[in-house]
Amino acid sequence: MLPVDRWSHTGEALAFFFYDIPKVMMLLTLIVFGMGVVRSFFSPERTRGLLAGRREGVGNILAAGLGVFTPFCSCSAVPLFIGFVSAGVPLGVTFSFLIAAPMVNEVALVLLFGLVGWKVAVTYATLGLVIAIVCGWVIGRLHLEGWLQDWVRDLHSGASLPAAPQGRDLTLVERYGQGLEAVRDIFARVWLWIILGIGVGALIHGYVPQDLMVRIMGADAWWSVPAAVIMGIPMYTNAAGVIPIVEALLGKGAALGTVLAFMMSVIALSLPEMIILRQVLSLKLIGVFVAVVGLGILSVGYLFNSLF
Repeated sequence: MLPVDRWSHTGEALAFFFYDIPKVMMLLTLIVFGMGVVRSFFSPERTRGLLAGRREGVGNILAAGLGVFTPFCSCSAVPLFIGFVSAGVPLGVTFSFLIAAPMVNEVALVLLFGLVGWKVAVTYATLGLVIAIVCGWVIGRLHLEGWLQDWVRDLHSGASLPAAPQGRDLTLVERYGQGLEAVRDIFARVWLWIILGIGVGALIHGYVPQDLMVRIMGADAWWSVPAAVIMGIPMYTNAAGVIPIVEALLGKGAALGTVLAFMMSVIALSLPEMIILRQVLSLKLIGVFVAVVGLGILSVGYLFNSLF
């Protein structure tokens, strides 16, 4: 209907843009509603209670798993991080939750499944959990509690876990209401980033030559994985916003490991999250966090570029 050649660069970009918006929005609505209902079973107090008293190792695995089923973004996960530390939860265990909560995100997994297939979605989820568990365990083994901000360290050393409030169970209608409320809340916060992400993906899909993308993010370029991680850190988007970019990069022939490394760095090492964490962690501890998680992401990128 538009005065544009369908197979031109502009036509390809517009087709990608107008096709992906309703597709992504539909997937997002369905999964956010479903996870909003699931979320009604997991309050922050209950999540914190499940982690308190757990030893490292088991605690890291449990924390990473809870990060999947308690779908908090990186910014909202930071207040929970403070609550966990103040409750005496081991530092490494809290980092496993902090990494997994935004990275292994239910929105990211469902959108990946819907847009690029179940193999990529399962691969991403598995590697995200491994990174969260291993990196949290490594940080815990370093015993860096002294590198917390003074006020957080005081809480960690002196506070005890308050009992979770005992309230009545919600009815099914109330849980559905929370699912609808989650849809309204999530859409209010992410719709713009989804459109921006789809727009970037459309530009890549329509205008970036395939051979150029393969040279930049192909498996043969040894520097492509660290370059992708570095490019991802300053970006401010979320799982829903970055998925269309991932779809376009893979469609242009970019290597799977490099694209996954880029996505992980955008979600787990974003600059806004580091700014918020600065209120809780010293610069030295933030540096350790970025270094350990960054090495895990690099390992994932190189491993999958060598296998696929």
